Amino acid sequence: MPAANRPHIFDLDSASLRELVSQWGWPAFRADQVLEWVYRHAVADPAAMTNLAARDRQMLAERVVFLAGETVADLTGSDRTRKLLLRWNPTPLAASRRDTPVSLVLANGTSPVQETECVMIPADDRRTACISSQVGCPVGCTFCASGIGGLDGNLTAGRIVEQVWLLNRDLHALGERISNVVFMGMGEPLANYAAVMRAVRTLMAPWGLHIGARRITISTVGLPRAIERLADEALPVTLAISLHAPNDALRRQLIPWAEYTTIADLMDAGRYYFTQTGREVTLEYILLGGVNDRPEHADQLASVARTLRANVNLIRYNEVAGLPYERPGDAAVRTFQEVLVQRGVNVHIRASRGRDIAAACGQLRHEHRESREASSTGG
Repeated sequence: MPAANRPHIFDLDSASLRELVSQWGWPAFRADQVLEWVYRHAVADPAAMTNLAARDRQMLAERVVFLAGETVADLTGSDRTRKLLLRWNPTPLAASRRDTPVSLVLANGTSPVQETECVMIPADDRRTACISSQVGCPVGCTFCASGIGGLDGNLTAGRIVEQVWLLNRDLHALGERISNVVFMGMGEPLANYAAVMRAVRTLMAPWGLHIGARRITISTVGLPRAIERLADEALPVTLAISLHAPNDALRRQLIPWAEYTTIADLMDAGRYYFTQTGREVTLEYILLGGVNDRPEHADQLASVARTLRANVNLIRYNEVAGLPYERPGDAAVRTFQEVLVQRGVNVHIRASRGRDIAAACGQLRHEHRESREASSTGG
């Protein structure tokens, strides 16, 4: 059976896999055995599922796709941060109407090269998977490599889960596992809402990766109605709002999508989220040297943060070649933090990780794309 017509194992939940194998004449418990191999033992090769009969292993390999992505680059930094660049199999035309803008479908009925990044970040006893939800990004933040070239499509729930599984596989061999997941890679998670919610439920499920909701963070540039919808899901995941500016005028310069909302609207949505879930909201703020890192910006940010139950995550900018922004100096970062502390804001400076392996979001994909285009033109 062609791969395009086969279900992806990471798109199947326990109930749907049980239904599928029953159509093959298998007992339902075979589905539980398969899921145990995949999620408990980190095995994605049916041939290695030794408690299945040989003919069943062959049938499983022929009828289900296990790994949909190809690892194009696998880099490990000096701090053990690991970054994967994944290339996904082209999306057939029938599926692309759901997963990819139709305007991006090529004449042969497939979508363009689809590459995304995911990162494993080690810190103390945590192993955090930072994953992508879209191919490219529609938001177009002027400081971010993810949106260079715009949006190429949405990832399916299975392709979102596969990123976590891949990062978890090698940890499993070391007796470790992914403990936390952050949707802070490429794309705007709440613009791919249905797939992200399905992926979250697989990550949480006892038959899946069994990661607690409180260890999952969804980061959004700010879609107030979608934030309210997320609040009503009754999932106590952490909500992170990518603010990056303390006032609407500056925010609209940095984030084109900010034209469609205001910081006040976002804070209203954040308060609703806290009311529904009891979970503090995180305000993410990338410090851009000389742009949004002055003491007066910190004072404005404090006024915003104090309007809801929130903590502030300060992130030093990781430079991206070709973009006109610089990493702020240590003194500016400390001063910014001190202003927030003096105003009674709970604030943390996020440690910079993986700077030696193209750590910035979308940076590795951007570098590979530029290299590929230069090779094709003989540049």
